Amino acid sequence: MARRDPCNSTRYWWDRHLSGLSLLCADFTTHEYPPHTHDALVVAVTEQGGSVIRSRGQVEDAHPSTLFVFNPAEPHAGWMGWSERWRYRSMYLTKAALEQVAEGLGIETVPYFTRNLFGDPDLIEGFLAMHRAIENGRDVFYERELLIGSFGKLFQRHGSGRDRIEAAPRDRVLLERVAERMRAEYDSELRLEDLAAHVGLTTFQLIGLFKRTVGLAPHAYLTQIRLGAACRHLRRSSTLAEVATAVGFYDQSALNKHFKRCYGITPRQFAQAAAT
Repeated sequence: MARRDPCNSTRYWWDRHLSGLSLLCADFTTHEYPPHTHDALVVAVTEQGGSVIRSRGQVEDAHPSTLFVFNPAEPHAGWMGWSERWRYRSMYLTKAALEQVAEGLGIETVPYFTRNLFGDPDLIEGFLAMHRAIENGRDVFYERELLIGSFGKLFQRHGSGRDRIEAAPRDRVLLERVAERMRAEYDSELRLEDLAAHVGLTTFQLIGLFKRTVGLAPHAYLTQIRLGAACRHLRRSSTLAEVATAVGFYDQSALNKHFKRCYGITPRQFAQAAAT
């Protein structure tokens, strides 16, 4: 669903993997939201410019250093105010989506937010990365890792009346069991939730286990396994498209991006060097 007009450009899309989650990317040069509510938890991050937000009787500025969170059914309004442009990303989680996030975090209920505005650079960066990854829609594993990780941080740092989100144990035995499955099934569509269930952890705990034990998130660890497999294929003169498919990357461009970032050369350059 999309909408365009001479002054405003708004685009919607929905995550195909989490029912009840919708995302909005908006770019306004003139716009005003009257007081309204949503039947969803709303998280909004400004990318450029800003606006003025009214909620709970307070008027606050939205700009790239702010994160706004509105509880379900909480009235709020917004308008351009001081800025000539307002480009922002927001996400809306209905009850169904919140229940799935809570399950990934290992909690019964999600917290209530007693404030709407948070200046938390690390969290803002995380939500923007998550939003862009879901928009891109090319790596379900990475999308879910960012989703659960970002909401876990939000709930832990700023939620009120929340259930305790249990940290993962620092257990190399559990880590090795997950890593063994990654090495065996790296070429398939692995699910973060399945890997967590494999060792009796929540999704959030699995993310924490990897970060504290090996210093990498699960997606980064899996990417290293896939790149190692790609090197083995490239030494056998496989085509780049075949290699990407064989090792579990979405497509050849994904293989190129990760390979160049990790090794400093392209897969083609690696293959040419291996053939000499």
